[in-house]
Amino acid sequence: MEKIAVIDMGSNSAKLILAYVLEDGHNDGHFVVFDELRETVRLGQDMERDGYIKPSRIAQAVKTLKMFKKLCDTNNVDKIYAVATNAIRRAKNQKSFLEEVNSTCGFKLRVLSEEEEAMMIYHGVINSLDCPKGVIIDLSGSSLQLIQYNRRNVLNRATLPFGAITLSDLFNDGTHTPEESAALIEEYVTNQLSEIPWLKEIEPDVQMIGVGGSFRNLATISQRLRRYPLSVIHNYNIGKEEFTNIYDTIKVLPVDKRAKIKGLNEERADIFVSALATMKSFFDCSPFERMIISASGLREGIMFNHAVPTTAEKPISDIVAHSVYTQLHYCDQNIRHCEKVCNLSIMLYKQLRVLHKLPRMYVKVLRVAALMHDVGSRLKYYAHNKHSFYFILNSTLYGLSHRDLLLAAFVAQGHHNNEFSMQEWSKYKDVLQEEDLSAVMKLAVILRIAESLDRSMSGGIKSINCDVLGDSVIMKTEADGDCSLEIKDALTARAEFAKAYSKNLDIL
Repeated sequence: MEKIAVIDMGSNSAKLILAYVLEDGHNDGHFVVFDELRETVRLGQDMERDGYIKPSRIAQAVKTLKMFKKLCDTNNVDKIYAVATNAIRRAKNQKSFLEEVNSTCGFKLRVLSEEEEAMMIYHGVINSLDCPKGVIIDLSGSSLQLIQYNRRNVLNRATLPFGAITLSDLFNDGTHTPEESAALIEEYVTNQLSEIPWLKEIEPDVQMIGVGGSFRNLATISQRLRRYPLSVIHNYNIGKEEFTNIYDTIKVLPVDKRAKIKGLNEERADIFVSALATMKSFFDCSPFERMIISASGLREGIMFNHAVPTTAEKPISDIVAHSVYTQLHYCDQNIRHCEKVCNLSIMLYKQLRVLHKLPRMYVKVLRVAALMHDVGSRLKYYAHNKHSFYFILNSTLYGLSHRDLLLAAFVAQGHHNNEFSMQEWSKYKDVLQEEDLSAVMKLAVILRIAESLDRSMSGGIKSINCDVLGDSVIMKTEADGDCSLEIKDALTARAEFAKAYSKNLDIL
């Protein structure tokens, strides 16, 4: 199993991610992060004065990179991707900084061009979010990257030479209150954004996607305020009104009080209002009414390009399937059995459509639950359905809304021993919808029967045909060889089937 490291030397912080690279035997790779480290270095601090990275910042950066290299060495990393972005890209002492890093840290730091950086960010987002049309906003310490795409093609991009650190340096000079500084930043950023013509032509179905530490901190604060039942940042949505309320509350606070806000990284407290003011300006200059937070960006883009080289030219076509198979390979699941259960589940879903009458969106939910129904057995077979519930909720599953993620977890939990807790369900009432409860009951029964029909994992049952006759449903199976074990096991779901579908069940 190959191990890679990605080091991102940014304007505000240096980040290290360590990942396993898994092969699935079909020329399609996967990666799983197993460790990370982040240090605040503030390379972009005070650069506006003369364009030079200050000696103290360089010393901190070198110290951090040496620490990163040590962690890579102790983990026997096979390859290190070390990149630098805007602060180093525009520093007048770039050459001497790179020479010191390259001679003392044991690896070479490559400075990305604006275009390379934008494409890496784009690759990280497009391979992890199911958003057909979007404008990606990556806000770093010293730059603002804007990338517009449509149907997996980049249409426009722009890089503005300011970020949370540079704006703080420019406008937090001690002569203005925090609120006055925020207003000045809004005005400045709005003027800069008004010079980008394509921003005025955004269509209504385009989505705003926020990337970077400030967006992630904003999501964490929002989740704390809402008492959100999930701790998942990726694909989290924040409406314009909610954002404005958070911004109006925080922008008047002095730094010491900001640092105490739950969900806000204390080291980001001094530059956070600058970041929020930039977001406010973007809302005001565009038609967006909400933002989607992406936890994937430049680093994930590099990892996707390494593990799945084709993504450098063409994004992953089925984001959900790729991330599900990543977890299946990582947990050493019987993929042939998982696929069989999934195929039988979809077959039953279609055969029983006349009874369940569920909309098409639930097919994705069933597909994920079916493929990952046994993943909890990696922890322990007993109560593995409960472990599968937790695993699905806490895995890195891309392309799913938080609602879909929850539904898939509940369906997987319900496939074994008819276990379902209304108390557990009620925890997530703010994410789920009223009709979801009945849907989960129906899908869980389908999954339970499908798993039983491959009980021996032999793939013996080839097809199913369901006839609805009065108060009964008769499932006729077509099989290779003796499948009496499968049918007997499937019939144990009779009571649950009758409860979910108000029909008696027979299987032939």
